[in-house]
Formats: sequence, C-alpha cells, structure tokens
Amino acid sequence: MPIRLSSLFLRTLREDPAEAEVESHKLLLRAGYIRRAAPGVYTWLPLGLLVKAKVEAVVREEMNRAGAQEVFFPALLPREPFEATGRWTEYGDNLFRLQDRKKADYLLAPTHEEMFTLLVKDLYSSYKDLPVCLYQIQNKYRDEARPRAGLLRGREFVMKDAYSFDIDDAGLEKSYQSQRDAYERIFTRLGVDYVIVKADAGAMGGSASEEFLSPSPIGEDTFVRSPGGYAANVEAVKTVAPEPIAIDGLPAAVVHPSPNTPTIATLVDLANANVSRADGREWTAADTLKNVVLALTSPEGKRSLVVVGVPGDREVDAKRAEAAFSPNEVEPANEEDFERNPELVKGYIGPVKNGKAVLGLEGSSKIRYLLDPRVVDGTAWITGANESEKHVFDLVKGRDFEADGIADIAEVRAGDLAPDGSGPLELARGIEIGHVFQLGRKYAEALGLQVLDENGKLVTVTMGSYGIGVTRMVAVLAEANRDDKGLIWPEAASPADVYIVAAGKDDHVYEAAEKLAAEFEAAGKTVMLDDRQKVSPGVKFSDAELIGVPHVVICGKGLENGEVDLWNRRSGDRRSVALNSAVSELV
Repeated sequence: MPIRLSSLFLRTLREDPAEAEVESHKLLLRAGYIRRAAPGVYTWLPLGLLVKAKVEAVVREEMNRAGAQEVFFPALLPREPFEATGRWTEYGDNLFRLQDRKKADYLLAPTHEEMFTLLVKDLYSSYKDLPVCLYQIQNKYRDEARPRAGLLRGREFVMKDAYSFDIDDAGLEKSYQSQRDAYERIFTRLGVDYVIVKADAGAMGGSASEEFLSPSPIGEDTFVRSPGGYAANVEAVKTVAPEPIAIDGLPAAVVHPSPNTPTIATLVDLANANVSRADGREWTAADTLKNVVLALTSPEGKRSLVVVGVPGDREVDAKRAEAAFSPNEVEPANEEDFERNPELVKGYIGPVKNGKAVLGLEGSSKIRYLLDPRVVDGTAWITGANESEKHVFDLVKGRDFEADGIADIAEVRAGDLAPDGSGPLELARGIEIGHVFQLGRKYAEALGLQVLDENGKLVTVTMGSYGIGVTRMVAVLAEANRDDKGLIWPEAASPADVYIVAAGKDDHVYEAAEKLAAEFEAAGKTVMLDDRQKVSPGVKFSDAELIGVPHVVICGKGLENGEVDLWNRRSGDRRSVALNSAVSELV
C-alpha cells in the first residue's frame, strides 16, 4: 500500500523553528521527520523512521556481509562492569546515572564495550571459538553539556557498535580491515562523501584508530590532509620537530625590563624597539615562548596545574589539549589557581628566574613543565623572567632550561608539514560518521576475557571496536542533500522511491494517480501518494520539495493529453512523458 498523505501523521511547517541551528535540523523539523522532546532528545515521526530504517538496513546488510552477527543489549546497565574498567569514574558528568528502588547503581549506556566483552567471556573459552564479530543497533545516552544541531549532537542517539574478538594481533588486524572495508561500502551505498583520517583513540584506548568524516562547513571536527595523501583528525597530528641546533656560540641569556607588555604583539614591539638581535633581523612572535597554565581535573575530581611552553605565534588547541591530557578535563587556570601558586607570575611566567630553574626537571615547583615539540635544544627564546614586567631574551633550550616532557597541543595551521613528509597540510571541517579502533586487550584484561590457545595456555583475547552513528547519519544525509526548497534524499535513504502528486480536483486525476501508484508498487517500488483532495497544487508541490523524495510524478493537466510530468528533484529536470510509460521511465 502507498504512503497516503491524506492519512499520514504529518504536519509540515512553512517557517524555520526557532530552536533549529543548522539547515538539516531546520528541514527535518519542517518536513515532519522528527520533533523535539527535550534538549538533545527527539521523537521520531513516521517519515523519520522510514529514513532511519533505510540507513539501518544498509548497515545490517554490510555488517552481515562482513561476517558480523547481530545481538541486542539493554540500554540500562549495572555499575559493576564500568567500575571494573574505570569508566564509571572516567566518563564523569557525561554519564546518566540512576538507582533502582534497592539503591543499586545503574547507568544509561553511552557505549557497550563492557557488555560485549562479558558476553563473549560467558560463552566462549577456546581459541577454536574465535574469531567472532558481534554488533548491535541500539540507543546510547550521553549527558552532553551543550546538545546542538539537532541529531548531530544529542543526548539520546542510535549507534551501530560492533566488536571483534581475536586470539592474536594478526587476527585483530584482519578483523579491523574487514570492518573498515564494510564501512567504505556502507557510506558509498548511502551516497555519503567521506574522508578516512587518523584519529586519537582517547578514552577508548587501543592502538590504531581511524575516523570516517563527512566534509562539512558545520562539522565540529577539524581535519588535515596533504597532497601526498596524509589525512588525520587535528587531535592526532604529530608535529614535525626540527633538528636540534648547536649551542656553542649562542648569545647569553639577558633579562630586560618589559613594562606594559600584556600580549605577544606588545612584547614583540618592545623587543624590536629596545633589543637588537645578533643576526640583525627583527623579532617576531615565533621568537617568543608563551607559557600557558592549564588546570587538569581528573575523573576523581582532583585538580592540578601544568604549564606548557608553546611558540608565541601559536595558540593552544582545546581539542588537542583534551586528547593529550585525557581522561582529565582541561581548562585555563583561574585566579584562584594563581593565588595558590605565587611562583607563577601571571603574564611573566618562564622556566627560570635569575638563572635558576623555577619550572622543569630541576625546578622547585610542584607544577609540571612541558614543551611544544618545536622547542628543541639550541633554540633561543624570549620568555617570562618570573618577575613582574621582566622578560628574558636568548634563553636557550638545553643550555638554560629543561622540561618534564613534551605536550603537542598547539594549533595545527594550513601550510604545516605533514608528519609523513607528504607535503603541506590543508585544513577542513567534517562531521564524524564512523570510528574504528584496534582496542587491543584493555577491556579483556580488565574483565578477565581469556581463552585456551592451541597449547592449552590461557591467553587474553584482543579486541576491535567499530561504531557508526545511525541517527547522526540521517542528519548528515539531510545536511548534504538539500536545496533552498527542501530535502533531496539519496535513493538509498529516501522514505519512498517515488512521490506521486495528484494535482487537480477532477476524479480522473486521482484515479490516474492511484493507478500509477499500484503499477509502481507492482514493479517493486515504494510509493508516497499525495491524495489530499482539499489541498491546492501549490501546497502539494511545496510539500513534495520539502519532504525530499528524489523522483516525483505529477498527475495534472497533462492527463488531458495522456501525459504526466516526471520531476527529478536532484537535477531539477521536469519533463512530460506518456502516462503508460511513466513506470518504465523510473524503474
């Protein structure tokens, strides 16, 4: 039976809802696919469920083709497995926690690694049982501080998560490649433009990690790519460190007064006005070492400070900092932090004072001092002298100061060199649509997943994790497939194959539309039929544009000549064909 607009649970909107921020969000609301239930939580209406089911069907087919088997876990989970892996604490405020009437702790699952691991542990005990790959399509819950952009960042969402279990690393690599290939088939079938980038594993742990991103100006992820094929999420880019410089013969460090220099720009101006360089060129921001104080809050709530020295022409990238210091939360130090640590002279922080270490391996401070990878031995810097209104010039790394380690958290810029030597980087934005990890043995070790190998010895199973945001995919498709009139779904995700409009008042118009609908269905096509009798053709056409089925058939005035109009929403082409050939034209 066709989907009849005369009885479909649907109300389209002519104006953009005030709550909607991005085009996909606006159109999904206006076209009657979803409705807001709470911040970051949405009700799926009949049209939305049809699209979501299409996406899920493609995912299932390719997961099954890759040899994965479907299971289904509850969304309400007990605390204990997450305690065993440490994630009850690590997830912090992002976890929805609750108690039952007996005061036992539960959570709404943000992910299911623990449950998959325990299921395999419960049922399998021998290497002969492996490899195995399991997946589910299930709701997930994360208490996002700022849910935004409709389905792109919500508190409740649907994911496909799959997990592979292998006896050794070679098996994991094979399983990983199988899932990676399946992802490429899924996104190709759905008509999604995607880029595969190296990614930071973050709190998931593990070794190899790659993201599938759909390039989009509204994407929350920044990624880079080079002419030679390097591609990475900005958090995963490793800075190419320069070679060390010979220290012999470099000018001695000298402290100079530097009043009224609250910014790097004012410091550079003062330096060029008052201090000459030995090589004769002017000072630039790249000659300054900016010492940024960050506050780290552990999952247990413990707060500590770290100072990171970065070249003054670079800013700290918040996402790179979060990745570097995970699972800690990262924020700039506040006034209370400075009051508790008077050795940090705000605005004039440096690694030494009067030639003695204040920060770093030899320093008396309890605060760690880390450096950008570009700060190598032999590089000379202008930096704070740890005295108000004073900076030290020609402070040389390896001669005058050291550090406790490296922190690669400065911004990545267009033109920076790719780590693999494949050329200069360009920056773009994208929406994450999938992520694959080689988890290794982190969760298997925490939960005791072992099997007997061929020699009868207990070995720990190695795992992979593979996720696709199903409901996010609906938003990504909507964002990428639209015009100023409405949605234009790719055929693989459209709520129907054909949209028939009965554009007229006479009975023969509706009879012809009904006959066409039956013929299309007999040919194996799903049909949406606008059979509303008291709605004007203009409104029907507007709804057809808004709803976004790519192939539209118009039964109207042309019937007088035995013709209907075929309207391709994607190309905009509209042409008349004989009524009796309409089906063969589109099948």
